[in-house]
Amino acid sequence: MQDIIRRIISALPQGMRLAKRSQMLPLLLTIRVGGLILAALAMWVFASIADDVLDKESQAFDTGILLALKSLHTPLIDQLMIGLTFMGEPTVLLVMCLVLGILLLIQQRRQEATIIAIAGGGAGGLNYLLKELFARSRPALWERVVDVSHYSFPSGHAMVSMVIYGMIGYLLTTRFPRWRVLIINLTIIFISVIGLSRLYLGVHWPTDVLAGYAAGLVWLIACIISLRIWQEYRSDQSRSEDKSLLPE
Repeated sequence: MQDIIRRIISALPQGMRLAKRSQMLPLLLTIRVGGLILAALAMWVFASIADDVLDKESQAFDTGILLALKSLHTPLIDQLMIGLTFMGEPTVLLVMCLVLGILLLIQQRRQEATIIAIAGGGAGGLNYLLKELFARSRPALWERVVDVSHYSFPSGHAMVSMVIYGMIGYLLTTRFPRWRVLIINLTIIFISVIGLSRLYLGVHWPTDVLAGYAAGLVWLIACIISLRIWQEYRSDQSRSEDKSLLPE
């Protein structure tokens, strides 16, 4: 693992290689290995689901779950689920990214503002490409109460909400470490109910949502790792500049 990381660092621009390796390597090994393992697991989950979808092996599983959820429909729950699914709409997430990015820029937190833009844009673009690649039709088991378009696999609501709300949750935990457990739990619950709303409304198959979460988690981890490396590099650079200003 250390040899792989050293090769990655050696491929970086000259300026970045000047950062202290004694600080970069432990950070990469301790903080990022867990994230990389989780990302690898999520990629495996996505690949497994995608294989089942292509072979149509998940149809019975998907249909059974949706019909079970259909039996729970009531007017009150319908309105609740429409409200929850609205929080995962691309327009809502775009506005949220813009507002958050502006607030971060005002606070001189350019690295975090940039990564929010990259996370949101990358998640949306990747989801579009995956939908075009698999071209899976949406469920048509009952008359829908919401309008939908484009293909079904993977769920854009699940994937992009995982990335955007996951990134917001991560940034909040760095600002309020004492509330980390509560923030993480609330973030997981919120992302989960958005995916559940898509199933309840009958606009996605369960495997669409699971695959969306898996793909979104991979991209979320990649963005968080990139942010941490960037922040560590900038921190090392600032310390080097401060030392160069000291009298000899």
